[in-house]
Amino acid sequence: METIMAVIVGLALSATAGFRVFTPLLITGLFVRTEWVTLAEGFEWIGSTPALVAFAVATLLEIGVNYLPVIGTFLKMLAAPAATIAGVLLTASFIGDMDPFLTWSIAIIGGGGLATAAHATTTVVKGVSETAAVSPIVSAIEDGLAIIGPVLIFLVPILAVAVLAVALYLIYKAYRRVTLKDRPV
Repeated sequence: METIMAVIVGLALSATAGFRVFTPLLITGLFVRTEWVTLAEGFEWIGSTPALVAFAVATLLEIGVNYLPVIGTFLKMLAAPAATIAGVLLTASFIGDMDPFLTWSIAIIGGGGLATAAHATTTVVKGVSETAAVSPIVSAIEDGLAIIGPVLIFLVPILAVAVLAVALYLIYKAYRRVTLKDRPV
């Protein structure tokens, strides 16, 4: 059961990496530093001082540029591979007692896939919101989800199941909306 919960927590955190790449890494590092969370062997560096400083600076920059619509959209495109990598890293860092092949398969397919799908969804929403001049509101919602999601996941791990379910549902709804929009009538 512990392994299943570790996978779920890792996947839920990966989904939040789609909103902001570095915020879930920073929050994870802070929880590791305060010893509330223990990561798999080899991932303890996420709570190290250099990593926390790097994640904090990257988080501030990432949040700041998202309030500048033109720059924010451009960086969202560049952030797609970074979100995927963050998703893989977050999932792998929680799975410690598994065969390495299985660990990395789950991390790459599940964690990377969820982070990429969440990121793609927010990129689509962000593109529409810029034409509607509500980009700062969308950015604030993304910031809130990227901060509150990981904190709640760590404080009440069973919420990871809910976060993961909601993320999958929202990704599915956005996908359906885009695919139905492109169909001829």
